[in-house]
Amino acid sequence: MIAHQDDEETPLLQRPTTRTPLPWDQFWVILFLQLSEPLSSKTLSPFVPQLIKDIGVTHGDESQVGHYVGILESSYYAAHMLTIFHWTQLSDHIGRKPVILIALLAISVSMLSFGLSKTFLGLVVSRAVSGAFDGSNTVIKSMVMDITDITNMPKAYGYIPIPWMIGKTAGPLIGGSLSRPADRFPDIFGQSELLKFYPYLLPCSISTIFASISWLVAYFCLKESVSTKTSLWELIKGGFFRQSYSNSHQPSSNVLINPGGAQPKPLPLRALLTPKVLTITVNFATMALFHMAFTSVLPVFYATSIELGGLSLDPPRIGVILAAQGAAHGIFQLLFYARLHDHFGAKAIHFTGVSSGIPIVILFPVINALARSHGIGLAVCCVLPSSLR
Repeated sequence: MIAHQDDEETPLLQRPTTRTPLPWDQFWVILFLQLSEPLSSKTLSPFVPQLIKDIGVTHGDESQVGHYVGILESSYYAAHMLTIFHWTQLSDHIGRKPVILIALLAISVSMLSFGLSKTFLGLVVSRAVSGAFDGSNTVIKSMVMDITDITNMPKAYGYIPIPWMIGKTAGPLIGGSLSRPADRFPDIFGQSELLKFYPYLLPCSISTIFASISWLVAYFCLKESVSTKTSLWELIKGGFFRQSYSNSHQPSSNVLINPGGAQPKPLPLRALLTPKVLTITVNFATMALFHMAFTSVLPVFYATSIELGGLSLDPPRIGVILAAQGAAHGIFQLLFYARLHDHFGAKAIHFTGVSSGIPIVILFPVINALARSHGIGLAVCCVLPSSLR
């Protein structure tokens, strides 16, 4: 059953004071489904620089590895940016569940395709397919809003970082430890011609299997949170992607806001873009740009030779470092973020987070200088954790 929803125009004094318990029968499914996206993307991070070298697209020029890694990472985000609004809008019409099932299927197929790709074009297409069809993250957050109300929504969103923490910790360990298994574990995988020919298939297969299990869990356990009025075929015939959102059917949560009353019309986009909203949006966009660039550059920095400015680390060690970063980030979020937010406020925390990016970036050449002088020893190990974000 969908919980009653309050909207932004409800007066604060009229909002309920009794807390509604979280609907755990569905909320645990939502948390589980959120694991697939971070697990799959972080599985690739430790070995992508080595994979770029192996397929020969750089023609032996190691300085070009970062260029091709950047193209590969951008293919996912570019495709994701072009389609995410359509998926969230579509979920209001055909339901959240079908969109989530499509996203999980896309993750499963794209990860298997990535592990089987032997050309750079194949890698780019695999990531672009994942980005284009993966609307799960935003739609799942919409589903959380559907099944909660104003009294238990903050508590629900407090659990959202947990799947990401697990995925960002387990993914690098899987990708780093299971890449090139025939070379690393000859006693176990040394006789497998398949894994010799496709040295990165095993870690990608783990993500594929997990995404497939998530698909089954979603299909059998996830309940639809909106009442749908339009079939997909009717939307296609009616030119859904050419219509504006203001002319389309509304999700059931809007009906629940005013039971028995007239269905309200949604506000136009321009009315929502107030100065405060624009400020928050710009800040979020710039932080997202830095975060995506940083997470893309970090594995390249670790994998690049010391002579070219990196640390010459192999995928297993890169995986351990990235897993430690994910675990530390998640633990900090769970244990300290809420307390710091209550004490200092969101603005101070945001400013501190943005400012911390400056010394972190400066540390990259410092760490490389230490590696040139002393090798990968105690000095580098002491400074390296400071570069993790």
